[in-house]
Order: sequence, then C-alpha cells, then structure tokens
Amino acid sequence: MRDITWDRLAWVKTSGWLAPQEDYWYTALMEITLNLPEDIAHGLESKWKDLPRAALESLALEGYRSGALTRPQVRRLLGFETRNELDGFLKQHGVYLTYGPEDVERDAEASREFSSRR
Repeated sequence: MRDITWDRLAWVKTSGWLAPQEDYWYTALMEITLNLPEDIAHGLESKWKDLPRAALESLALEGYRSGALTRPQVRRLLGFETRNELDGFLKQHGVYLTYGPEDVERDAEASREFSSRR
C-alpha cells in the first residue's frame, strides 16, 4: 500500500493557512490521506500524472454535483482566481450551471433595478 497525502495548501501556494481570497477569511485546513494498493496507484498515475490534484478535483466535482459544495467553495478549494476559470473547469468535466426560473427572475429584477438608477 502506498499513502498519498495532499492538502489544499499546495493549490493556493501558501503554508499553514489559506490566503484570504476576495471576501473570505483565513481557514484552517484538513489533511486527507488515501491508502491505495500500489498497482491501483500506478494505474491511476498512468492516466493522471498528478494524482493528488486529480483526487482533489474529483472531490470538488462530486461535492458540487451533489450540492455539498457551492461554486465559491469549489473555486476556493481548487485555487481558481476567477469565476471564468471555474466555469471552464466545470464545463470541461460536463458539469453545468443550474439556473432555474427563480434565478432568471432574480437577475431580471436586479437588471430592472439597475436600469432605473440611471
């Protein structure tokens, strides 16, 4: 068995704490270790060169799909600086924005309010 350990620090290039991003404050981190049989680890590494990053991305994708993570949380977790980076990543993995009638109405109301201020 081989232990593969990663933490979110590697993805935001800081040590000890996450750097504040936009309106987020410092966040304590959790380290996760996966114990993989050597043959499985080799097989995965042959497909994904950066196995810890692939595991982190898989966790983020499934968390978002299941509703356990929000878009801002996925963005922070993966260290994306812009929403466009996140949108491209989600689209690349077949995960699309859920945009319902309530969202359309909220955006329309915001647009009307903005237009009336001119």
